[in-house]
Amino acid sequence: MKPISVGLVGLGTVAQGTLNVLANNREELARRIGREIQITHVGARRDRDGVDLSGIKVSRDLMDVARDPDVEVFVELIGGCDYARELIEAAIESGKHVVTANKALIAEHGNALFEKAQAKGVTIAFEASVAGGIPVIKALREGLAANQIRWLAGIINGTGNFILTEMRDKGRDFSDVLAEAQALGYAEADPTFDVEGIDAAHKLCILASIAFGIPLNFDAVYTQGISTIDLMDLDYAEELGYRIKHLGIARRTDQGVEMRVHPTLIPESQLLANVNGVMNAVQIHGDAVGSTLHYGPGAGSLPTASAVVADLVDVARVLTADPTNRVPHLAFQPTHLDDLPILPIEETVCPFYVRLSVRDEVGVLAHITRTLADHNVSLESVIQKDGVEGEPVALILLTHSVREKDVLAALGQIEQQSFVDGSPVVLRCETLGGVA
Repeated sequence: MKPISVGLVGLGTVAQGTLNVLANNREELARRIGREIQITHVGARRDRDGVDLSGIKVSRDLMDVARDPDVEVFVELIGGCDYARELIEAAIESGKHVVTANKALIAEHGNALFEKAQAKGVTIAFEASVAGGIPVIKALREGLAANQIRWLAGIINGTGNFILTEMRDKGRDFSDVLAEAQALGYAEADPTFDVEGIDAAHKLCILASIAFGIPLNFDAVYTQGISTIDLMDLDYAEELGYRIKHLGIARRTDQGVEMRVHPTLIPESQLLANVNGVMNAVQIHGDAVGSTLHYGPGAGSLPTASAVVADLVDVARVLTADPTNRVPHLAFQPTHLDDLPILPIEETVCPFYVRLSVRDEVGVLAHITRTLADHNVSLESVIQKDGVEGEPVALILLTHSVREKDVLAALGQIEQQSFVDGSPVVLRCETLGGVA
């Protein structure tokens, strides 16, 4: 059969990896599909050293690729939202299937793009947009289709995980590890998207939509970064039997859906607590299967290219299929998405870690526990550290599950007391279906 004609825009790390995988595994891929995948047109504003594009049409205007009538599948690997969106819309209008690794674009504009694709009878494949080489989107959309997904939690940004791992294992400061992450290429010169949770929020938005059959709603994701995490809290968490990880968490409750990204204490016995360095992992809990863990490299040239090429294989297999028989973009039929309410963060119910700096005086702990009890907050563990006489000491509290606005209201009162020095440190905890 005639090879599938693919147009690709971008010649960055992932695009180069995609070219390598297609070249190295050409025969294996043809065996899987029944025909070859052939890159026929590349859009790149400049040449890249070491990239062999002989025999391939090259355009400086990327829109030429999107509108090329001979291209059947359009692969967008330039990143960003505005121009990438224009390119994909042009490709859809030209009747092309689309493959992208662009999580920001999918999270922020996916609803409109999927609607356009549906109307034109084409598909948008985006496995590479979440967790690099881990096929977690396919697992949610297909492998776990029998289940009602109750919750999922994931380490879905390798940069943040690398920083927290180094801080915990080697006692290094955040700024020191961040500088190393930038030098190693794990973090950008402007690391905001990684360390403040925006990158993870894009990915969580996508996973939650597929898990629960809800429209994409990036603006509703609560996002908190790791730049304020202190070494002492990593140590105190260990003392309590926990580790701090930067998690994306989505949960379906009777009141609505939680979508939140924040530093989280999880029991050290949990598998997610032992995912270290730049690795990613997503734990998914379904009503039939229970919990499954999906682990692997969340970024990098070849791991992400693995997902891009897997999407090309999927698209190639359905090129001639009736569009109504394809796997829906967000796992559920577009007319059957539920517009469930997204719960505000203050309605979250979970245990909390609290660190207070207090004067070591008689009655302090009694006053604190009484104030907490007045707000229906009970304690599981209390650690009071020794200090120098007359100086504030650290008081660490671990609550049972409680509504966030209740614990914050109690701490608001406690913070006003004369024996408290500074503001409390408050972190959420999750047992991930286990017992702490």
